[in-house]
Amino acid sequence: MEPEELLNEERNNEGAKKESPLLSLEKDLKFFNESIREVSVEIMVEGLSAYPIFIAHQHELSLGEMILNRYDLNTEWSIHASTLEEFVEKGVIKEILKDRFINSYKNPHDFMCVFVVTPEGANFVYYPYVKE
Repeated sequence: MEPEELLNEERNNEGAKKESPLLSLEKDLKFFNESIREVSVEIMVEGLSAYPIFIAHQHELSLGEMILNRYDLNTEWSIHASTLEEFVEKGVIKEILKDRFINSYKNPHDFMCVFVVTPEGANFVYYPYVKE
């Protein structure tokens, strides 16, 4: 038996769970906080959309526009900027579900709307901006 195995005995008894990728996403979102907020405001001020959406991913993606590249920034996640309108246009959000999305959309000045894409699937998450 290796010494490391003795030190991690409790974790091994729990089945040695793999760390969730969402933990690294939270770390990266905190790091990206100000940049994402600036892009969100820009999208709204320029009249592109009242509903900015940011896509967090760890592989190639052809949705939205790359704003934060994980390889350039030495992070785990890359971020693309998009809008509700693009999500509807590309069929990610069906036209008939657009109103439901709008009704559940949180205040974009307080929360970033993040579409998290993982190998297991994708889902929307609202992450609060860090107040300074």
